[in-house]
Amino acid sequence: MEGFIALYIFMLAAFTGYEVISKVPTILHTPLMSGSNFVHGIVLVGAMVALGNATTAAEQIIGFIAVLLGAGNAVGGYVVTERMLEMFKSSKEDR
Repeated sequence: MEGFIALYIFMLAAFTGYEVISKVPTILHTPLMSGSNFVHGIVLVGAMVALGNATTAAEQIIGFIAVLLGAGNAVGGYVVTERMLEMFKSSKEDR
């Protein structure tokens, strides 16, 4: 795949993602965020596969950074989702 085709596909994906997410009602953001953490996990697996197939030093460095950022994104998503779900719990303690 040539660079321009890959850039074109990336731009289409970014535009489509923006349009889809901007149309979501506010009430659905918490469930969608929880579901998107699954996608972050898939991105992390893809980064690990890319790092595993890296042959040059530059590819290995980029792959390592991708794994690091992907892991941070997935963990951060779960932390934020957990904090958001805590807001919906009642303040009364169960007796």
